[in-house]
Amino acid sequence: MKKLFLITLFLLSAGFTMADIVVTKEIKGPIKYMNAVNNGPVRSGTDQTIDNFAEYKAAHIPFARIHDAAFCAAYGGEHVVDITSIFPDFAKDVNAPDSYDFTLTDIYLKNIQDTGTNVFYRLGQKIEHAKKKYGIYPPKDYKKWAQICEHIIRHYTEGWNNGYHWNIPYWEIWNEPDLDEDGDRWKTDPRTWGGTAEQFFEFYKTVAQYLKSCFPNQKIGGPALCCNDNWGDRFLAYMHNHNVKMDFFSWHIYAQSPLDIANKADRIRTMMKIHGYGDIESILNEWNYVKGWTKDYPYSIQTINNQKGAAFTLSTMIVCQDKPVDMLMYYDARVGIFFNGLFDSYTLKPRACYYGFYAWNKLIQLGQQLKVNVDEKDVYVTAAQGKDGKIGILISRYSNDDNTSSVEKYKISIANESIQSAIGHLTDTSHLYTEVPVNVENGEIEVLLEPNAFIFIEI
Repeated sequence: MKKLFLITLFLLSAGFTMADIVVTKEIKGPIKYMNAVNNGPVRSGTDQTIDNFAEYKAAHIPFARIHDAAFCAAYGGEHVVDITSIFPDFAKDVNAPDSYDFTLTDIYLKNIQDTGTNVFYRLGQKIEHAKKKYGIYPPKDYKKWAQICEHIIRHYTEGWNNGYHWNIPYWEIWNEPDLDEDGDRWKTDPRTWGGTAEQFFEFYKTVAQYLKSCFPNQKIGGPALCCNDNWGDRFLAYMHNHNVKMDFFSWHIYAQSPLDIANKADRIRTMMKIHGYGDIESILNEWNYVKGWTKDYPYSIQTINNQKGAAFTLSTMIVCQDKPVDMLMYYDARVGIFFNGLFDSYTLKPRACYYGFYAWNKLIQLGQQLKVNVDEKDVYVTAAQGKDGKIGILISRYSNDDNTSSVEKYKISIANESIQSAIGHLTDTSHLYTEVPVNVENGEIEVLLEPNAFIFIEI
């Protein structure tokens, strides 16, 4: 601690440019669920000695979307979540209980909910990268596929077939149907939808209208748009023209700038408004850092799992708090995958990225977002206030330039108030949400952040 204090004194006297962060008492609204994820925890069983159940629970993740769960052996592998896993023989009687295999999906969903996290259920199939495809082609009977989904929903919310009465509010139809529309890949090597856009539009309409007639109080939506805005525009136009009610519109983006993701949120909301869906929820339920999918892919994976990726993730959450998107769902909390920046693949222990989610929950607990004025680029700030007047300030310094190395000083103040004391929890290359001394002088706070560091300050 003495060494840290001496370094701090040196840096404070070194003449760094001071960046002002001013927190006002103007309330902007509630802190949103920017800290949801894809997939749940691993829970120890009779043949397993490590898990991340306690750490997952401690993060208070609000929702877990269960797309691609079938890739994870710890969840149950090929026997969980997907329609072809739960209803493996499409020729069987849709109303017969023994046509369904819920066993491992039941366990997986219970493990998620036992952490206090809600399930966001994706009705459909995992992505298929291999040459032979199994579940991504248009169903032979759209109505029957919808009836299978009906029975899945009844199993988990109404107790059908020795089921449950769980509160699972979101039911998403399919995943990334637009991924391979450009060119002819959807004919030769599709990954998510092996049909035309027009086939998907008819499929979605059939399923959505049927499920909404069965469950008027459930949130039915989709389609987890991958990247093709033109496709999304056509999709929404079709749904509007056919009077299809949507409770949410879901979409995806991978980028290396938080501002690119924020700008996409604006474009998506504009597109939704054009087609009469401007008042429904916009949910970004796949996102992460990606510089590129080919030669830059190894760098992208490395970044997702280091401090830079952690700062990118938190900075995106912060900037999207002020954008017209209702929930973010990070891809992915699934263990053993390159895109899981939260947990180490071998030990399952939290990485730096995890603590951004942990800190965001502190803002949610406080409740109301406060307006913040920031005069520095590459610095992202969200502040919140509780009913008792306590304030939390989350500051992330993200730099996409790997040559940036300077430590920067930031001055934080509260408009028209004098800060008397504060506690900081720092995450950088040397700290993992570590309590550190915070310098309070003349009613203001001064903190030092290296590139891609973040700090949660409690006042």
